[in-house]
Order: sequence, then structure tokens, then C-alpha cells
Amino acid sequence: MGEREINSKSAPEAAGFNRKRAEGRDASDRPKKLHLKVRTLNPANTISYVQILGTGMDTQDTSPSVLLFFDKQRFIFNAGEGLQRFCTEHKIKLSKIDHIFLSRVCSETAGGLPGLLLTLAGMGDEGMSVNMWGPSDLKYFIEAMKSFVPNSATIHTRSFGPTSDSSGSPSSVQQRFDDPFVLIDDEVVKISAVLLTPNHEDVSLPIGEKSHQLSSPESVMNAIKPGDLSVIYICELAEIKGKFDPQKAVALGLRPGPKFRELQLGNSVKSDSQDIMVHPSDVLDPSIPGPIVLLVDCPTSSHFRDLLSLQCLDPYYIDTSNEEPESSKIVNCVIHLTPLSVTQTDDYQMWMSKFGEAQHILAGHEMKNTEVPILKASARIAARLNYLCPQFFPSPGFWSLQNLGLPSEAQAPHKDLLLKNKLISAENLLKFTMRPYANLGLDKSSIPNLSSHSDIIEELLSDIPEARDASQQVTRFWSDNGSITIDKTSTEASNDMTEEPWLHEGALPSCLEDITREDMEIVLLGTGSSQPSKYRNVSSIFINLFSKGGLLLDCGEGTLGQLKRRFGVKGADEAVRGLRCIWISHIHADHHTGLARILALRRDLLKGSPHEPVIVVGPKQLKRFIDAYQRLEDLDMQFLDCYQTTEEQGNPTSSQNTKNGNAVDSTLFARGSRMQSYTKRPPSPTRNPAAVSILKSLKKALSEAGLEALISFPVVHCPQAYGVVLQAASRINRAGKTIPGWKVVYSGDTRPCQALVEASQGATVLIHEATFEDGMMDEAVARNHSTTKEAVEVGDSAGAYRIILTHFSQRYPKIPVFDESHMHKTCIAFDMMSVNLADVHVLPRVLPYLKLLFRDEMIVDESEDLSLAAAVA
Repeated sequence: MGEREINSKSAPEAAGFNRKRAEGRDASDRPKKLHLKVRTLNPANTISYVQILGTGMDTQDTSPSVLLFFDKQRFIFNAGEGLQRFCTEHKIKLSKIDHIFLSRVCSETAGGLPGLLLTLAGMGDEGMSVNMWGPSDLKYFIEAMKSFVPNSATIHTRSFGPTSDSSGSPSSVQQRFDDPFVLIDDEVVKISAVLLTPNHEDVSLPIGEKSHQLSSPESVMNAIKPGDLSVIYICELAEIKGKFDPQKAVALGLRPGPKFRELQLGNSVKSDSQDIMVHPSDVLDPSIPGPIVLLVDCPTSSHFRDLLSLQCLDPYYIDTSNEEPESSKIVNCVIHLTPLSVTQTDDYQMWMSKFGEAQHILAGHEMKNTEVPILKASARIAARLNYLCPQFFPSPGFWSLQNLGLPSEAQAPHKDLLLKNKLISAENLLKFTMRPYANLGLDKSSIPNLSSHSDIIEELLSDIPEARDASQQVTRFWSDNGSITIDKTSTEASNDMTEEPWLHEGALPSCLEDITREDMEIVLLGTGSSQPSKYRNVSSIFINLFSKGGLLLDCGEGTLGQLKRRFGVKGADEAVRGLRCIWISHIHADHHTGLARILALRRDLLKGSPHEPVIVVGPKQLKRFIDAYQRLEDLDMQFLDCYQTTEEQGNPTSSQNTKNGNAVDSTLFARGSRMQSYTKRPPSPTRNPAAVSILKSLKKALSEAGLEALISFPVVHCPQAYGVVLQAASRINRAGKTIPGWKVVYSGDTRPCQALVEASQGATVLIHEATFEDGMMDEAVARNHSTTKEAVEVGDSAGAYRIILTHFSQRYPKIPVFDESHMHKTCIAFDMMSVNLADVHVLPRVLPYLKLLFRDEMIVDESEDLSLAAAVA
């Protein structure tokens, strides 16, 4: 369990902690020797198909994944953010995956890979790893992940294509650059890869030298940048052998027995009664070629020009002028991960027509699914919460996609009628069946139906009739300009809701005087822990400062998708474009693996316009990941160690170097166990000119955002774990009165500790993790997390005005277990919950109604194999 220590009396009583885990020495955190599955293959597979997993259309944040399914084998192509969550909802067991292939190596296609590897590593007692394949850029991504993913999870990684470093790890499969790379070739399937690069003619070389200089892998490697490589995957199933005809065998002098079996296996045998050899072709019907599926990722027109020049694809084209048509391989299905801007060109569609009767599935953010959310279960909860309290749960933003001006399917410029009949926009869970051969073709039976908002609310009112009155009562909380009034009614809902004396507490804090709705909004993007689940994404909080920009506090996998669900595609782009700072609490993957995707989008949105790099403040281990990842793609950011923004560094981000309740005691516990042993502090930034420069930039960015200070403070969870204080600058109201700025404190992951209590003194809002229910104290101590009651007690000890609880264990699928008796200033967070500072006084009043909404669902989810001991906890 680990030893316990007791905090000082001003903190919650008996708040023990696991010292070994805090110092990074806990045995449960040590990497395991992971198990690689080896399955017994079944050459006579009875079921095989490819399936679209998450097209990304409602959020447009990731490239879709594709599942290649066999009875005994599973292959995944691309693993963007949200893949785990999508598969959890649709009961697709990622634990069955044998191989993962990447069509490109970037945040769009591989953002979900770290979380997936950690989830697999934490499964069961032994954990497991998978085979991974990708172009030679993959080595950069693997190197970056080593800072928080165990080596044993990435050891079965193979890259292919040109490389400038043949001695590095992972291993690199090399051969002629213009030939297909055969990756897997067994009795079930052959998977080959064809590499695409930006067209050679786009490289500035003398005209007479281009073809010669770029004819070798070395010259190509010098001409392209990391991240430019893209892949076409060719999946060829084994042929289907013809049916054995026993009558023909008997006529050729064979007696029923072992020789029948030999012929079926493809071996010739001697006739029993005739002096002849009997060959398989004599007694078997003609074989049927195995189905062929191509996955094409051609991200730019420059890559397309390279695609046109590839001779290795010639055998897969239907060419009427070919003198030997039997040499062609018939392609049955082509899945295009290529973006719409490329697929809609005449040249690309002409290239598609080369595959004859093949079925084409357009999966590159096509025009369908604009109204079908990828995560239906989560969207359903969001709609119910929106009905109950639209002020805290605004209508999801993905509806804005209807106004993007995307062409309808009928308007798409498909010139060739035959091609148009064989072209379809991808939809979630769309299948193309390959076996049984009789069912070859599209299968739409698994595609989710659209549940309208009205259908969801009708179902809610049928299940919980009191919800109608509850919604009306909640709306009254905002009457009379937000003053706290209570309208007693005789409805059953109001009878169930007990109004407590504490709801009539005194005046608002002075910082909320004359507050407007354009000052600040807290958007809880992810409120779960460890790994994404059906209803809750992992940690991320967006501090929306409206016209002054915004900040992200933690950035777990899927943060960009959540932003787009909340604000819509255009609104999320504006939020990312206006980011002033991204603050990361600690190195666990559920708090930072969405970072690269956010930074990459911001880079693209601001390309060509004058701007400053965004500042990422995080634990020093995070810099290892970012530095390694930026060899793959530039993230246009500057990094600052959390320690360099602590009070002990002289409060360098504050325009007023004053304590006023924000000081952090360097002695964490009464017994004097200083945090220095946990944080392993770096040198003072005063001795680091680069850090001093970045600190000045951060101070400027905060000032422009109306913030006086961003102050990190050490907490008790793992090495280099922090919480943060955001202090707004004071303001002058119309009467000339000085109004103090609001103060928001975020705990990160932590046990209750004195540093957090002191940092939270007088906070307007304390956002505190509450991973476990009160009855799971031992688990909370072992994992260095907090219980619900402990989190509330921290806020009470600090005199925080309001407390928002978040980071709930995924044991609690919809609403955590909590004791309402000590929730007098507290509310439970849900994904996409948006708390405007002008409404913060209403928070605890809404909690009983939220409980009503989930009255039949406050249960622990034991159905899923949720590993609380996973490395990401």
C-alpha cells in the first residue's frame, strides 16, 4: 500500500499518501515484460471484412481508422485520437488487435496510439503489446513516446522506406524505394505497402539532374522532410480454392481416402488403377482469386503526382489495351483516406476509374455524417443535460457543420456515371465484406442511425417525468438577473429537492461584482481518468477568456475533438488560434497526449500570419516528448518547466510580486518531508537565459489575456506533479471602484496536501480531482488520488467559494457516487459542462437536479475491464 503521512491540521485530517508512487518508485508503476499475442491462423476464414471506425466528420479532428477483420486476426490502419472511445462504445475489442499500420506519421493519424499502447500494456496481469508498422518517420514518433510509454510496448515496431540512420531503433525494413514493401505474407493475407512522397518535380533541382538525383532512396530522403511520407496499403486475401469433385477423381482411377485430401491440399497423386498422375486441376473447380482492398492516403496534390508515376500499381489497373489481361489483379474495394480537396479533382477521379468495377469508399472527411455524432452515447447524455440546464450545458456545437458549405453527394463532380455508381461516402461502421465470397460487397447494416434531439428528450421524459418540472425549476435560478430566488412549487420534483440553509449564504465574493458574461468561462472538456470511456473523455479544461483568448489546463487525448463538439468546427478553430498558454500538470498520458494535435492545428491555422509561438508549461519530462516529436513535425511552441512558474521562483509570471493567499509552503507536510525530493528541481531560471526570455513572453501573453499571474505549485501524485493558480487582474468598474480579479485553482492529480490548501486560499473556483468515492480511501492513498469528500474538505479548508469535482474513475460511467451532505458549495463536472463566471453562484443548486437525471444510474460499472492500475492513472 505504501506508507502514510499526515498533513498539518489546516488540511483534511488523515490524508495519507503513497511516498513511493510520489517519488516514482512504486512497483506497480514499473514497466512489465509485455506479452505479444501469437494466434493460430485459420486459412479457411469464414468471415472477413474491412470496416470504417470513426470518420471524424462531426468533428473533423482525426483521420478515420480502418479495421481489417478475420476470424483469428485483426488489423487496424491508423489510430487517431478517440479510437479507444469509439471502439468502447461499439464493443470493438482492441485487445484482439494483432497489427497496427499507419498511413502517415503525424498527430492526425497516430494521436491515439500512445493511449492505446498504455491501455494494452495495463490489461490483465501480464499486459500485452502489438506489432506496429509505418513509414520510416515512425522512428521519430516511437522515440518521442519513450518518455512516458514503456519500451516493451513499442519493441515490436517496424518501419519501411528511406532512412538516413540505419543503426537506430526501431528496425527499418529497406529495399528498392519504388517497389512495394511486403510486410505480411501468410496463408490468410498478404499486406504490402507502397510509399508516396511529394512529387520529385516539386523539389528545386536543375532540370537535367532531377531524375538522376532522385532515383535513389538516399536522394529522395534528402529531398523530403519528416512527416511528408504517405502510404498506400494493398491487402490481398488468399485465393479461394475450387471445390473438389469426387466423381472426377473416381473416374481417374482414385479410391476415396488420403489421396483425396492430398489433391485438396494442392498436391498431385498417382492414380490407383491407371498409370497416370492426377493433378489438382483435374479434380478441382477453378480457383477464385482472393479479394483485394487498397487503402490510399494521398494527402496533397503533390503526392498525387507521385502516385501517377508509380509503375508498381500497374498490375492492379484494368487496362483494355493490355495484351495479357490475365496478368491484372482485380481490386474489389478502394478506401480513400485522401482529403476531399484531392478526391474531387478530375485527375484523381480519372485515376480512380483505372480500377474498373471496384467499389470506392471516400473516408477523407467526406460530406456525410454531418449530423451523426461519432460518440452517440455521449451525445445522448449531452442532449439530456442540455434539456435540464442549458446554461451549464449548451447545445453541442457540431450542428455548425451544416453551415460549412460542403457539397451534397448529388452535387459532387463525379463525371463518370459508372464511377459514380461505385462511389460512396464513408459512414461509421460501414463494412465491405470479403468472406464469405457470396456476400462480397458493401454492408450498411451496422451504420448507426441518427437520433434526433426531440427523440432523446421524449425518451428522457418517458423515463423521468419529473425532468420537465426540474428543467423549469433550474431555469428559475437565472431569473431576476441571476439573483438567488426560490420558487416553491407543489411538483414532485420540487418536493424531492430539499433547499438547504446554505443555499442562502451571503453576498457574492467581491471579485464577482459587476461581472459580465464576457469575462471568463470554465469549459470541462474531459472529466474522466486513466483512459477515455464511453461517457467521459480524459482530463482537459478550457479557460475561455472570450475576446482575450484562452488557456488549456491539461490536454488529454481527444481534447481537440471535445473542443469541436462544444464550439463547432469553426468555433474550435478560433479557440485554438487564440490559445495564450497550455499548462500540463504531470506526465501521465491521460493529461497530455492530445497536445500534439492541438499544437499542429494551431500551427496550420496561423501559417502565413504574424504570431507568437504558444507557450507550453509542463513538467520537465514533457520536454523530452516535445523535443523528440518536433523532429517529425514543427509544433510552433515554446516550453517552460512548471517549476519556473512557482512562487519559489519569485512568482515570475505575476505583475505584482505579492503573496495575498497564493503562496506555497515549501514544507508540504508537518513532519517536514519537503517536496524537493519529488520535484527534483532544475536550476533557477535566473541562470537560464532562454527560460527568462520565455517567462517574459508568458507574462506578456497573460497580461494581454487579463491575467495577473499563473502560479504552479507542487502536489502529491507522481514525480513532477503540479497544480496551478490563475489570478485575474483587478479591474475598475463604471463607478471607478477597483474590483479584485477572480482566482481559479486546478489541483491536477493529487492527494489532499497543504500546498494545495494554501494555494487555494480565497479561490473563486477550485477545480479538484475526485477520482474515488469516499469508501475507496485505500485505493485513493495507493494511487495518490483524492476521494470526493477529501476534495470538498480541501476547498472548505481554503475558503474556496465554489468547488467543481472532476477526474472521476471510469468505474462511474455517468455520475460518480457522492454524499450530498457535504456538497454545499460543490458541483459534479460532466464533459462539455460550461460554467460562466457570472453563473458560478448557481453551481451547487443544480447538483440535486443532476442527481435526479441520473437517479437510476449511480452505479459502479463492473462490466468493463477497467484497469485502475494502468500506467496512465
